[in-house]
Amino acid sequence: MNRSTPSSAPLTDGGRTGRTDRSASTSRNPWATTFLSPVPIAFAVGIAATAFLGLLGVAALASWQAWLTGGLVLMFLMGALGRLVPAVRAELIAMVPPRLPRPELIVAATGVLETAGAVGLLIPATHHLAALCLALLLVAVFPANVHAARTNSAASPLLPRTIEQLVFVAACLAVALA
Repeated sequence: MNRSTPSSAPLTDGGRTGRTDRSASTSRNPWATTFLSPVPIAFAVGIAATAFLGLLGVAALASWQAWLTGGLVLMFLMGALGRLVPAVRAELIAMVPPRLPRPELIVAATGVLETAGAVGLLIPATHHLAALCLALLLVAVFPANVHAARTNSAASPLLPRTIEQLVFVAACLAVALA
């Protein structure tokens, strides 16, 4: 599969917002492009929904750790689901640095790992280990974010992407070490 974005192909920011042209990418604030995309929104919605249920009296969801876990579960499931959408999958494949072999396999494997990690977060016996493994997965895939930020003018800039990734890694570590 061609790993560069041909000029006739839709240009997006790595599947993060669904924009399809360069003019849209330059007219939007790069911070909004990064943080108001499906994955961070899923993280925030997961935290809010879990917190709401905890505040309604669901005892198992009444702690900040549970809230953060709810956000991570929804975030990683959203990320994994994106790998099934052909346009998003193609963009994720294009994000893989060219020095890595078989980008299609890497994207598929990260989707499987995200799903397994999200399920692992829901199982008490694997909760902490799953959170730690997901933090490591985020670190492992970060070079793809760097590659996308450097090679795709429609992608989110590196600084907001880095901050976003640090927040997600910190959330995973907070859950893992709680």
